[in-house]
Amino acid sequence: MKNLLILLIVFTFVSCKKSERYGPLNLKNGQEVELLVDHRYASDKDLLLKYPDNVNAGASLEEFDQREPGYTYRVKARFKVYDPPLQDGPSYSFVFEKVINKTQYKGTESFPVQLITSYIPGGPVIRMGKTGDDYYLIPDKLQLTYTNSTVQNELEEIWLNAQEIRANWQKGQRPKWKAITATVVHDPQKFGKAYLVQQIQFID
Repeated sequence: MKNLLILLIVFTFVSCKKSERYGPLNLKNGQEVELLVDHRYASDKDLLLKYPDNVNAGASLEEFDQREPGYTYRVKARFKVYDPPLQDGPSYSFVFEKVINKTQYKGTESFPVQLITSYIPGGPVIRMGKTGDDYYLIPDKLQLTYTNSTVQNELEEIWLNAQEIRANWQKGQRPKWKAITATVVHDPQKFGKAYLVQQIQFID
């Protein structure tokens, strides 16, 4: 009788654990959902929405390595709860499973991209690289091209500051700007591979 009671308590605990719900969408750990992934990869407007409600998913999508800028996706993903929670990380996220639909964005609307990102711990960093004469927001994945020589010179100034910071990281050197906002569109000459920077705004 005692053993039966213990088994009942364990079963009840496990059942309650499985039925717990998390996040703004009240999802169960391991629950499969469909998500809409935006075409504005790594931008301020890079929203992840739950399909078909079109509401903010409230968590990031992990392991979607095949994602390309300039395309909207409907994907299947699994909700994952981290137990225990990751140190200095999220308590839950979505894990990519498969692409259901992929559509090329046909518009020409511009959108903002932040070139300074803050990490905890670590503080603000310039998220830009350079290979040869090419600037990158994400190395080998997302290039930053430019509309004119003024924008090119500004990108070079940002890159030089990024190099200076990396050379002096032990001294805790930070970017010389509080924020840098690049206004971009999908580069029609390198669609899916580059953002064309139209202008850059510096905040001191």
